[in-house]
Order: sequence, then C-alpha cells, then structure tokens
Amino acid sequence: MCGDYKNRVIRSESGQPIGSRRSFSSLRRKRSWFPHSQSGRQRILPLVVWLAFPILTFGVALGTSEDAEQYFQQNCSICHTIGGGRLVGPDLKGVSERADRQWLVDFIVDPQGVIDRGDPYAQQLLEEAGGVVMPPGPGMTPQRAHELLDFIDKQSALEVPADAQPEVEEKPLTAEDVEKGRALFLGLSGLENGGAACISCHTVNGDDSLLAGGTLGPNLTDVLARLGGRPGLSGWLSGPPTPTMRATFQEAPLNPEEITSLVAFFQYQAETNPPERAAPFVNFLLFGLGGTAVLLVAFDQVWRRRFRAVRRPLVQKVTRRFHSQIELEDERASL
Repeated sequence: MCGDYKNRVIRSESGQPIGSRRSFSSLRRKRSWFPHSQSGRQRILPLVVWLAFPILTFGVALGTSEDAEQYFQQNCSICHTIGGGRLVGPDLKGVSERADRQWLVDFIVDPQGVIDRGDPYAQQLLEEAGGVVMPPGPGMTPQRAHELLDFIDKQSALEVPADAQPEVEEKPLTAEDVEKGRALFLGLSGLENGGAACISCHTVNGDDSLLAGGTLGPNLTDVLARLGGRPGLSGWLSGPPTPTMRATFQEAPLNPEEITSLVAFFQYQAETNPPERAAPFVNFLLFGLGGTAVLLVAFDQVWRRRFRAVRRPLVQKVTRRFHSQIELEDERASL
C-alpha cells in the first residue's frame, strides 16, 4: 500500500501525467543543501561550529572591551586618568607594574576591606588621597575588575597626549562666584536640574544658618584639599561616585556653571578656614523644644471641645432631672 502511494502518478489539471510522488520527493532531497540523514548532519555540524567560533569569539572580545571602556568613563574617570596625571586618585597608567593582578582585583572589588586588613600599600594610597576611600563601583565583580585592568593595560601601552588630563577651567574665581556657590550650598538658589542642596546632608564651618546643615555626609570645609584641588573637586562634582550622591545626582547632574560656583565657595572656605561653631547643637535643641511647645498648644486649642467622658454627663443629666421634679412637686404642694 505504501509503495503504491509513492509510485502513484501525479497528473496536471488537463489529465496529463507529470510524474510520481517518489520522483518529487527525490527532487526535494537533491535540492536541499542540509543533509537529511543523521550521518550527514554529524559531518556538517563541526564545519558550522568551526566557521562560527571566530565570529562569536571576536564579538565577545569586542563587547567586553567596549563595556570596560564605557564603565571606566562613567565610573572611574571622575577620580582617575590613564596617563593624564593625578586627580582624586592616582594616575592609573602602568598600574599593573606597581602591584600584582590579584591584589589589584581585590582592591577594586573591596577597597575598604583591603585597607582594614592593614595592607601597607593600601594605607599609602589612602594617605595620598587625603583619607578619601575609593568607593566600589556599581555592580563590581572580580570578572569586571579583570576587564577594567585589561583595558587600563591596553591604554597604558598607548602614547597618551599631553592634554589627557580632564580640562578644568582655571579662570580666576570672583567674589560673585563665591556668593553664587554659597547660595547653592545653602539651598537659597535652586539647582537647574532639581538636585538637592548640599546643606541637606553636609555642613561647613562658619555657616550662620539656623541648623548649620545635615550630618549624613562629612563636613566639607576642607574638601578642596581632600580631593586634590580644583581638578579633583570639579571631577567629583561632575559625577559623584559615592552610592548616595550617585543616586541623588544621576538624574539631576550639576551644570558647569554650578560646579564652578561651588568650587569657588569651597576654595573660599579653604582659604579663610573659619572655626567650627559649637552653637548648632544648642540651636537644634532650642528649635526642637520650641516646636514641641507650639504643637502642644495647637493641639490643645483644636481638641478643647473634644468628648471628655460618658458617666459624668449622664449623672449630671439625671441629677438635673431629679431636682426639676422636686421643684415641680414643691410648687404643686404650695398651691
């Protein structure tokens, strides 16, 4: 039955024979470039893999290199250069010649952990950075650290131009710049992109505001020296690398004019070095006590006519009714 089906003649619409099903099946197999048999597929599979492997390998390597470069520009170039001089952190050109690869990977992944172990080279880097601990990059893993080091080694082998260091405007800072920076720091002038004012988390010495700023972040009086001068501070403000500031300013970055004004204000703070005030705590205490007293008085006024009791009004009501009945009976008796 199966043989008869395969040998069945196929005819055209006019009734003329044009071939059998067997002949058409054979024709389709001859035209197919991919073998239908198991042995044929096994022969061609290694060829496909051999042809695809270089393409896939090149694509992965290219993607890794581009990812490392992009990651460095977004997260590392704020504090480091590769052949452009020191910013907040050291110049990373030839960094693999200063420490072995495993130490560098451990430090990139967990800088604070290496410092806490008492590593002498980590302590030296901490002192050179003015006590600023390098924050771990977002999503940092040993694999990503290796990719970054490969990128840095590749860039270190290139001839870096003399202007590789980020350009920082070194124009003389004026008193107007200082006042603009002070207004931005205190929140008296809003930031263009809607970022939070510095005083929300930081304070500076000599600040005459009522509460003298927040305590979430450090005192910024000497931040210019700690971050290596104007280039380091400007780079930090252009893209803060710490997790808290990154989350705050990632969608609301400072513009160049605001950065210049804040740098001017911090430079003025460094030059004048005002003494730290002891009054903010007293002001905070008095402000808290005064606010509490005002709220208590307001609550008392609002709830003055509040529902006070259940039993007392009932007793008073019955007592009044009782006295009314007695008075009524006395009047009747007198008549």
